[in-house]
Amino acid sequence: MSVGTILVIILILVLIGALPVWPHSTAWGYYPSSGLGLVLVIVIVLMLMGRI
Repeated sequence: MSVGTILVIILILVLIGALPVWPHSTAWGYYPSSGLGLVLVIVIVLMLMGRI
């Protein structure tokens, strides 16, 4: 596995963990998961361009 693949897997797991479905995080809204989703999209684009 390449470093980029491992990074994408870790980001997907963190993105799932940041979803506001837990009782303590319902007041947060979708801000944490949307920020992590943006980072995931950037990493995937960089992987497709061959930079990672």
